[in-house]
Amino acid sequence: MINFNKEEFRERNYTSPQSGKKKKIKIAIWLSLFFIVTFVIFSGQAMISNKNKTESWVYKVPIIGQLKRLAESAGKDLKGENRDRINILLLGVGGKNHDGAWLTDTIILASIQPSTKRVSLLSIPRDMSVPIEGMGWRKINNVSSYAETANPGSGGLATSQAVSDVLDMPIDYYVRLDFEGFKNIIDDLGGIEVNVENTLEDYQYPILGMEDAEPYKSRFEHLYIEKGMQKMDGELALKYVRSRHASGIEGTDFARARRQQRVLESAKDKFLSKNTIFNPGIITDILSELENHVSTNLQIWEILKLWDLVKNVDKNEIINKVLDNSPSGLLVDTTGIDGAYLLTPRSGDFSEIQYLAKNIFSDAPAENKVAIKAEKAKVEVRNGTWINGLASRKAMDIEKYGFEVIRVGNSSRQNFEKSVIYDLSFGEKKDSLEILKEKIGANVTTELPDWLKEDIAKEAATQNDYEQPNFILILGQDADTTESGMQNPER
Repeated sequence: MINFNKEEFRERNYTSPQSGKKKKIKIAIWLSLFFIVTFVIFSGQAMISNKNKTESWVYKVPIIGQLKRLAESAGKDLKGENRDRINILLLGVGGKNHDGAWLTDTIILASIQPSTKRVSLLSIPRDMSVPIEGMGWRKINNVSSYAETANPGSGGLATSQAVSDVLDMPIDYYVRLDFEGFKNIIDDLGGIEVNVENTLEDYQYPILGMEDAEPYKSRFEHLYIEKGMQKMDGELALKYVRSRHASGIEGTDFARARRQQRVLESAKDKFLSKNTIFNPGIITDILSELENHVSTNLQIWEILKLWDLVKNVDKNEIINKVLDNSPSGLLVDTTGIDGAYLLTPRSGDFSEIQYLAKNIFSDAPAENKVAIKAEKAKVEVRNGTWINGLASRKAMDIEKYGFEVIRVGNSSRQNFEKSVIYDLSFGEKKDSLEILKEKIGANVTTELPDWLKEDIAKEAATQNDYEQPNFILILGQDADTTESGMQNPER
């Protein structure tokens, strides 16, 4: 349960954003140092001699040398380094000029694995329901607002604690940015290039300040963004990540979460471009926005070390995941006692979501991925046992090998001792079948029993978008005993 006791907040020495001029000066100083060092480390890497790899002259500047030594200090480890995983919660809120100013519109868990310097992004939908002490099950985006009411300035940390409870893992840091800051920073960068995956058309995008206007239609604008690479200024980028009523596949919160991740990666690329890093005017403008629109628990030396870890991460190496209610997703739709739309864990608890989060960096051998992706193998996973969450966990494991899991659910027969793969490709995807058989340890057959044929016929008749898989994997009791072998498939 998440507790919002006012006295507890005070005892933890939360600071109010109204703490005066002294605090603003301190913030300006550390943010200035951050951007100075960001410039130095990036440019320093670029200016190392190709002949003898000697250190750039910029590190010989006294203040820069001191800051670099601080960041590299052996006695200063980032939180999470000893676990080989640093978790940073990225939060977006409306801010003071918006209704529901402190509701978290965006919640993304960014994780860094120092040993490999890989990054993952896990989007958590704002409508996911979590238990809050004294309030029952409420949307997770309310946590920040409740905390801010109890003690101004505490929303970021309170949301971190809530996500930590849900995922059963520590959240080391948080960064919270409001809409105005987001928009202005994108403009300061000169806009960003975003690959729009699907044409977005939203006839109900709300116009700020027109919430009560009449006639009703005047409260909204028609938002249209065409598929393909698009140049976006801050206002358009904000609309792109906030749109919730688009037609088609872009009209869900889950599609919105994916758009947020793409914009975040585009903004990172633009910030790291030489045109930005080497432009003091842009850096100064961004500094001003951060001072007024960002709150975080990161310290200077922590920012420096994080920067050194992620500055060279290629976007193709970033793992992107979104919690959703798709046929293979981990959430389902429900309604709260007040009639509000909610998303709850499909398994009835957070165990499946925790499994995904904790194993997000586990991977499969590259040669296996190539073979499976070439054959574009689609799998339906069914739980043939009474072991809760077994199908979801196995589905997440085989996805790492390149299989496309199109559905996850329970089998109508749940008395399977041995796992079975029903090959509906009839040998056409033999490489994928061989890998799936090896990793699961299952029997293989092309003969479907009558009861399974009937189940498939019923599903196909009731689902408009029913898609036939290449393999139906029904898990037996043996899948639970072999599960550890796929949790860490590199071993």
